[in-house]
Order: sequence, then structure tokens, then C-alpha cells
Amino acid sequence: MGRDVGWKGYFSDDERYADIINGIGCKGRQVVKKEDLKELDTQTGFLHGPKFIWRLSAGEKGRVKIRDCVRKAAFGMNFAIIGIENQETIDYSIPLRSMSYDVGTYEKQAVKIRKEVRKNHTGLNRGEYLYGFARDSRMYPAVTFVLYSGAESWNGPETLHEMLDFTDIPEELKEMVADYRVNLIDIRKLEDTSVFQTDVRQVFNFIRCSGDKNALKDLVEQDEYYKCMEADAFEVAVQYTNATELIEVKEYYEEGGSVNMCQALTELIADGRMEGRAEGRAEGRMEGIEAFILDNMEERIPEDRIIKKLQRRFHLTEEEAKTYFEKYALVEH
Repeated sequence: MGRDVGWKGYFSDDERYADIINGIGCKGRQVVKKEDLKELDTQTGFLHGPKFIWRLSAGEKGRVKIRDCVRKAAFGMNFAIIGIENQETIDYSIPLRSMSYDVGTYEKQAVKIRKEVRKNHTGLNRGEYLYGFARDSRMYPAVTFVLYSGAESWNGPETLHEMLDFTDIPEELKEMVADYRVNLIDIRKLEDTSVFQTDVRQVFNFIRCSGDKNALKDLVEQDEYYKCMEADAFEVAVQYTNATELIEVKEYYEEGGSVNMCQALTELIADGRMEGRAEGRAEGRMEGIEAFILDNMEERIPEDRIIKKLQRRFHLTEEEAKTYFEKYALVEH
């Protein structure tokens, strides 16, 4: 599963989407509920003929811009259009890209307004009819949150002005150049995740601690949620730990749509797989299997658990794992 696809699937849950809006947009204040959200078309761009198209430049063929996620959120009697963009690598053009999403959102609203204004044109003055906007026409505010989860510290621009070359431009003129600020959330640098009420908190915390094996282990042991983690949350979280083993062993710790992250991580760390070690390989596969079995027996791990761990660790069938266990367990007796 691709990372973008994983995030999109994860935020298809409106309760989590509302949690992002409340946690980030409203500083933890519980304003929006999942029932207040409506999914919208993720295509956005400028009007060109019958379709919305984003023009790259005057000489290039237009193309549709696709957002990751977007919802229409109700705030009392009003609404706002709120998008979420998931970013793993640094995009040095992110202010322009994010701005294009918001502008496209306004353009789509403007088309509807123009159609309605010209349909009900009675009483319009010349300017209102000509441009399709009445004096009291209003659009819903548009906001885009960029969630950055990359391991590299963000060193890209966060405003449009940072992308512009103001060399020798008079300060008075510079002040007149419209700016645009990106709502960038660097997940790994979040200091307070208590503003989130869903498992967004646990997913973000897991990503934050992913560079420190000990911190990660402490995290999952201290939070009961990780013992019964939603499968989609598990998949999104582990994609940022550089531990593909967690995905590989998911089926052994999954039950009823949830995964015991705590047990999976603890056992993988104990096996040395989180550090990229594979004991016994230098001595050959057979010696490694023997050492693995004996080490687990010394820790008094039950036979059935050792067999399952053998299957995962050495990519064995259940029958092969049982055969090896019966062979090398006798060495201990």
C-alpha cells in the first residue's frame, strides 16, 4: 500500500478528519463533529471550457489538480472548505502548490455563484451581470493543512514571499506583493498531541518517536491503545518507522480488525530486527535458526509462539518451523 493511499484511507474516517480540524485549526477546541463534514470532489483548478483545469503556464496544456483529501465543514450556519495534504518529502514549491488548491476551490465556488447570479439577474447592475458577482455574493473560506511526516527537518519555504526574488526590489513595492502562508504541520516536531481526541494522537506520536527505538518501545508500553490498534492506523504509523518487519508480521498480531502493536514491537525489538540485525546469518541459515530457537527457549517463550516467530523471522511454513523446533529443541534437553 502506497503511503499517500494509506493516509487517504486513514482520513476517510470523518471522526479523524474532524479531529485534525479541531486539533490544528481550532487549537484543540472541540468545534466540529464528524456529522458536520461532507466529502467533496478532490479535483480543483481554473475554469477552462467545460472543465476545471489548472494551467501550468500560457503555453502548456492544462491539467487537473488532485487534492489528497477535502471536506466541507459546517460551523453553525456557515461552512469552510478544508483540505489535508500529506507530505513526506520536502516540496520547495509547496506555497505555490497549496495556494493553487485554495484558489481552485474559490474558482469552483465562483462558477456556481456566476451561474446563479446570471440565472436570477433581475435587479442586477451592469457590473454584477457582466462579471457574474453580485454585491452581496460570498464564498466559503478555504483552508489547506499540509501534514509533513518526513524524517528530514523541513528546510523549505513556508510562505510565497520566501519563493520570490526580491533583489533590488524597493521595500515599498515588496510590501504590496501579496503573500501566502502555508499551514505546515511538521508531525515529528509537534510538542503537544493532547489536542487530538482520536487515534490521530497515537499515530502522530508513533511517527514522532520512530527515530528512537527505546522511546518507541516506552510509548507503546505506556499507552493501552497500542494493544488494540486499528489496522489502518497501524499501517499508516509503521510506514514511517523504517521497520517493514512490522507490516510483515501484522497478520500474527491482528484480530478482529485491530492489531496488538505493543506485542509486535516488543518481540521484534527483542529479536533484534528493529536494529536491522539478523543473528546467526553469518554462521549460515541453519545455525541461525538453531540459535534463535535456543535463545527463545531460554526466555521460556511458549512453543507455539516460538514456531510463529520462526515463520516470520525465517520465512518458513508452519510445518517447516515445527520441524526445526523439534530438531533443535532436543539439543536443549
